[in-house]
Amino acid sequence: MKQERVPLGDVLGRPLRNLRLSVTDRCNLRCQYCMPEEDYVWLRQKDLLSFEEIDRLTRIFGGLGVEKVRLTGGEPLLRKDLPILVRLLAKNHDIKDLALTTNGVRLAELAAPLQQAGLHRITVSLDTLRPERFRSLNQRDELPNVLAGIRAASGAGFQGLKIDAVVLRGLNEDELSDLIELGKETKAEVRFIEYMDVGGATRWSMDQVFPRTEILSTLEKRYGPIRPFVEESSAPAERHTLPDGTVFGIIASTTRPFCRSCDRSRLTADGHWYLCLYAQRGIDLRHPLREGASDAEIERLLRASWTDRDDRGAEERLLSSPRTALIEAEGLRRDPHLEMHTRGG
Repeated sequence: MKQERVPLGDVLGRPLRNLRLSVTDRCNLRCQYCMPEEDYVWLRQKDLLSFEEIDRLTRIFGGLGVEKVRLTGGEPLLRKDLPILVRLLAKNHDIKDLALTTNGVRLAELAAPLQQAGLHRITVSLDTLRPERFRSLNQRDELPNVLAGIRAASGAGFQGLKIDAVVLRGLNEDELSDLIELGKETKAEVRFIEYMDVGGATRWSMDQVFPRTEILSTLEKRYGPIRPFVEESSAPAERHTLPDGTVFGIIASTTRPFCRSCDRSRLTADGHWYLCLYAQRGIDLRHPLREGASDAEIERLLRASWTDRDDRGAEERLLSSPRTALIEAEGLRRDPHLEMHTRGG
């Protein structure tokens, strides 16, 4: 009988269970709250981890308790031959949940190949259903492609399809019910995300945050009483149920941080490991990987780093006064690893 693994715990007892794997820092949209500029300091191609290197590191992480892996970017569907990586990772029996977050622009053509390769779940980021707003927010006219991608993912048979929407005051808070209805149509669970002061959000201000309380109030006016969806989970979304049984989520990282139960870390496309979304410094895994370190040596590095982890970045930001953007634009230009499109949001 195979012995059950005990996940590695940090200082606060949080397990190392959830790894977000960025496969590229490139993106084909320019969302105003994430990547507002046209040009960035990109990671060097020679520094990007190969699929074999990603697979090796994932297996080492799996041995320490990681069982959930999410492929991110940038926009992960820009990484050439991504289904090949998915097929590699899907063979790892330690990984119980293999997911991907995408902006959906290329999803229509890749949904079926990804499903056939062994991908379990997909989350599509979509903040507005109005073409003019989409163009203004993302600087691209790709809404039809994103909607086609969501429908293709639904048609490909993905279970647990999700739509993530960042809600910004004065921009899209009047579309909450429209997004809920799209979720009903495509069998996707909608999750509303409070605008966070991380990475490229250099124009962030608390005035733009449309908080959890107002999201619930807005939806109750449209649908009636909302009940909490009772479950035990370390997932970031607090889930709720509409009167007709529709389930939706709210990720209230800005006003109600969940640091005490956070079990996720992030690996950049060039092999830097970040233990907190708000962390200013990562751990370079690419260097030992390419300098010939054994699996055991890399495992010791991961173990030592996680057991010392006491990060509570979102909680600390909540106490900041005055609360302004975390990093100014000049700081992001000096270190591209501080960008959310580099470390996988």
